Amino acid sequence: MLKELVDLLQQREYKMVDLLEQLVKMESPSTRPDLTEKIGQFLSERFIEMTGGKVEFLESDQYSPHIRAEWGSGEGQVLIVTHMDTVWPEGTLDEMPFEIKEGKAYGPGTFDMKAGIVQALFAIQALDELEVKLDKKVVLMMTSDEELGSPTSKEYIIEEAKKSDSVFVLEPSQGEEGALKTARKGVGTFEVRIHGVPSHAGIDPEKGASAIEELAEQITYLSSLTDLEKGTTVNVGLIDGGSQKNVIAEDAHAVIDVRVQTQEEMDRVVPLIQNLKPHDSDIEISVTGGIYRPPLERTDDIERLFEKAKELAHEYLDIELIEEFTGGGSDANFTASIAPTLDGLGAVGAGAHALHEHAVVEQIPKRSALLALLLCEYGKADL
Repeated sequence: MLKELVDLLQQREYKMVDLLEQLVKMESPSTRPDLTEKIGQFLSERFIEMTGGKVEFLESDQYSPHIRAEWGSGEGQVLIVTHMDTVWPEGTLDEMPFEIKEGKAYGPGTFDMKAGIVQALFAIQALDELEVKLDKKVVLMMTSDEELGSPTSKEYIIEEAKKSDSVFVLEPSQGEEGALKTARKGVGTFEVRIHGVPSHAGIDPEKGASAIEELAEQITYLSSLTDLEKGTTVNVGLIDGGSQKNVIAEDAHAVIDVRVQTQEEMDRVVPLIQNLKPHDSDIEISVTGGIYRPPLERTDDIERLFEKAKELAHEYLDIELIEEFTGGGSDANFTASIAPTLDGLGAVGAGAHALHEHAVVEQIPKRSALLALLLCEYGKADL
C-alpha cells in the first residue's frame, strides 16, 4: 500500500504544478486581508473537493480568517501547519511572473510556502483516494499571518498542538539537498526609547542630557551580549533620534533583533535587555518587546521523528534526507515544546523572500509522498 501511495503521488506532478500556479497567481501579502481571505476561500473549497474533509474558519481581529481543515476520524490527531500569506506585495507578479524554467517553478510564494500547501492537499487526497484508514484524524492549519510573526494564529496553533501526537510543518526545506529543520533559533524584537534633556548645543550644552549619546553607550552594551559560540546574536538594526544638529538630543530610539539558540540563552539575554540602566541620572530608558518565537531545540522526540522520515525517504523515495539547523523562526518554534515536531517538510528550492524564489518541480510530488508516508506512520494506518 505504501508503494502504491508513493506511485500515485508521483503521477500527480502535473496536477500539483497546475494547483501551484493557481495559488501563486492569487497574490496573498500578509497585510492585505482581502487577498488572503480570497485564497483562503479557494483553498477551503479545494480541500473539501479533494479530500471530502471539513473546514472551519478561525477568526482573526486584524487579518483574514485562518483555516482549520480536518480529514478522517479518531481520538488523537496529527497536525500539519502551513501558511497562505507571503511577504510579496500585490503587483509583484507583474515583475516576477509564475513560470517553469529548467525544472523549477518561479514566482512569488512558490517556495515559501505555496508548494508546501499543494503537497499537503495532495498527500491527504491520496490517503482518501486509496481509502487508507488512520487511527487519528489529520488536521491541516492554513494561516494568514505567519510572515508577520503569527500574532493572531499563534494561539490557534498552540491549541491544536496540545491535542496532537505529532506535528509536521511544511516550511521550505534547507539548501539544495532539501534538508529538514530539526532546530531553529528563537526570535525576538525589542524597542529601546531614550528620553533626555534638550538644550542648545552651543550656548548651554552642560544643561542638556543627550539621548543619542546614551543610546550610543547602550548600543555598545547590547552588542556585547552577542555570543556566537552559543548561537546568540543581538543586532541593533534601526536607530533614530534628535531634532536638529545644534540641539542636545531629547529623544532617541532603537529597534533590536535578538536570536537565541537555547532556552538557557533566552533566559540570560532577555532580562539584560529589559533592564537597561541609564548612565546619566537625567536620562530615562524604556524597553518594550520580547521573544515572539521561542527557540526550537533538537530533542530526542525530534530526533526520532527525523530518523523515521529518513528511513521512509530512503526506502520508498530513494532520497537520503539530511537535517540542518537554521537561524530563522517558524510556527514550529511554537509547537516543538508541546508535541514532537518536524519542520522543513515543504518545497525543495531556494530564494525565500528573494527575486529568484523557486521550487524544484520534480521534488514536489516526492515531498508530498514523504508527508503521506509520515501520516501513515504517525496516524497508525491500518494498511
